[in-house]
Amino acid sequence: MENLACRRGGRLIFEDVGFRLGNGEAIALTGRNGAGKSSLIAMLCGRLRPEAGVLRIEGADDAPLQELIHLVGHRDGLKTSLSARENLDFAQALLGDAALPADAALERVGLAHIAELPVGYLSAGQRRRVALARLLVSRRPFWLLDEPMSALDISAQAMLTGLMEAHLGEGGAILAATHGPLGLDGATEVRIGP
Repeated sequence: MENLACRRGGRLIFEDVGFRLGNGEAIALTGRNGAGKSSLIAMLCGRLRPEAGVLRIEGADDAPLQELIHLVGHRDGLKTSLSARENLDFAQALLGDAALPADAALERVGLAHIAELPVGYLSAGQRRRVALARLLVSRRPFWLLDEPMSALDISAQAMLTGLMEAHLGEGGAILAATHGPLGLDGATEVRIGP
């Protein structure tokens, strides 16, 4: 990414943002509220066009962006009337390239005991963990995480750090917008704004 700029609602949010993210690397994207962290993530996943600059995924062999990126955004993107398992089964069917089955993914995030409950009955932290379990049901090399630790208790934060470490160890890459530590040794900080 080189010299990226973002304009929203006619206002320049940021400019001259650039970085490289390689296999096995993590970036902690920081900045004040409103600095453009979520907007940058929206650019990286193709939902928002940059005002200026270059977005490039090297070595992608012209694969569609959707086949390379997992996004866990502010909103969990879960269907509240479906169970945790049904949400993950749907995600796996939609995304393809199956990795873990839904039950195994729920086990990894500590939610096997609520697999059949409708997501609408879950706490905010449990919903967040179901959303994070989507990362495990389909293989994608690039994880884009917007405030991934939000609503998670201490043990769930440690679980997420373990998932991120395993993904990096398998050659994946992570960009996470965050206001707090990710718990990842060696993550590069990229700050947007003053």
